[in-house]
Amino acid sequence: MSSGFFITGTDTNVGKTWSTLALMRALQMRGLVVNGMKPVAAGCEWQQGGWKNADALLLQQYASRALDYRRINPYAFQLPVSPHIACGDTEVKLDVILNDFRFLKARSDCVLVEGAGGWFSPLCREWDNAYLAKALQLPVILAVGMRLGCINHARLTNQAIRRSGCTLAGWVAVRIDKDMPEFQANLDFLRAGIEAPLIGVLPYMPHPDFAYLASRLIIRN
Repeated sequence: MSSGFFITGTDTNVGKTWSTLALMRALQMRGLVVNGMKPVAAGCEWQQGGWKNADALLLQQYASRALDYRRINPYAFQLPVSPHIACGDTEVKLDVILNDFRFLKARSDCVLVEGAGGWFSPLCREWDNAYLAKALQLPVILAVGMRLGCINHARLTNQAIRRSGCTLAGWVAVRIDKDMPEFQANLDFLRAGIEAPLIGVLPYMPHPDFAYLASRLIIRN
């Protein structure tokens, strides 16, 4: 079992956070101390003296340890746009993120780092998710939002992760379209074409039950 994973997606709003939290609960149920991190987030709201992101707050809520929000999400921006625009004049420093990651790693058996957007989505003006995952030296888990067009997005992202020099440890199929035609046929095609294990299939749910979603994952040592 790796001491951490970087969770990316085939696009934005495809189930990265649900996949991250399901994996967190699954590992915690094995007795592991698991904490999460979302280094860069846009679309934040002002709460208790600072900008906070809904996904990062969930990572804080379900973490094994009580952690300061800024350790989980060191860069939080207000505008709901790509982080390289939302950051404005703020410099997103890799060293800050690496330092917070090391802080979490020292207090965890496993750290789950959730990216923003897709694999090549920029996290600031200088670098993207791919660059960060490589800097963190983490194996990658890919959340595939199951909808029309997902095959192309998943295959391209699979290829991009491998060409970036990172290891694809597995992928999660997330049913974001409950009425997707030929869901099983699409799932079977992706399973045959992605050279990494399918960790699980997360069902469509109006409201998440992360313990239940965790039960849908298969975690191998």
